[in-house]
Amino acid sequence: MPAVRLIGPNNEQLGVVPTQRALAHAQDLGYDLVEIAPNSTPPVARILDFGKYRYAEQQKAKEAKKRQRSVTWKEIRITPKIDEHDIETKIKSASKFLDEGDKLKVTVRFRGRELAHPDRGRVLLLQVADRLKDHGIVERMPLLEGRSMIMVMNPVRRDAQGAPTPPPPSTTTPPAPAAGAPAPRPAGPAAAPATRPAAAAPASASRPAAAPVAAPAPKPTAPAAPPQTASATPPSAPRPASTLPAAPSAAPRKRTN
Repeated sequence: MPAVRLIGPNNEQLGVVPTQRALAHAQDLGYDLVEIAPNSTPPVARILDFGKYRYAEQQKAKEAKKRQRSVTWKEIRITPKIDEHDIETKIKSASKFLDEGDKLKVTVRFRGRELAHPDRGRVLLLQVADRLKDHGIVERMPLLEGRSMIMVMNPVRRDAQGAPTPPPPSTTTPPAPAAGAPAPRPAGPAAAPATRPAAAAPASASRPAAAPVAAPAPKPTAPAAPPQTASATPPSAPRPASTLPAAPSAAPRKRTN
């Protein structure tokens, strides 16, 4: 190649230079000249330490290999006359394989005259797929191959399923209480229980205090009563002096022989 686009050891752009000149410049700096983009025009070369560059590339490849997951095939085999308990055991094993990310092949083997009724195997495989719908999806429907019927299932990708979003808060008003039902009490501090009055307390103590009553308006004065006659003297009045009995004399009487 006559010329290359040269990149310095500190990622600086040195422009398009002849190849021999770029190689001499890399040797003067104590580095190697490595072609990193051969398909571009002109090719891109970089001045760097080739040993460190190769080690960094190996580490990148190793990390990429760790993130890769090889596809592993798992298989379960059943017969058209399988018992319910046995098929439950097969279902548990199949769900474990699918949860681990493996592909699953479910095979129904026909023996003897069982091949005359392939529909029984197809119904059985569809039942298995229905039980495993939470763990995998059917990639290939049941297909008869020789004396076996095969169905392929893929695991469900858990990372593709988004997190369930919480439902928005409901703004609907609560329903009205039914007729005859007690009305709900408002939330608040609990009311203190009412105390019963003492049995021996007087009746006046349990009565509420009377509100102050305004003073009554002055009543109009009544007319004076007419004067009474002398004969209508009340019994409590003192009698005249002429009617009182005479008081006995205080002088002693003289006794005659």
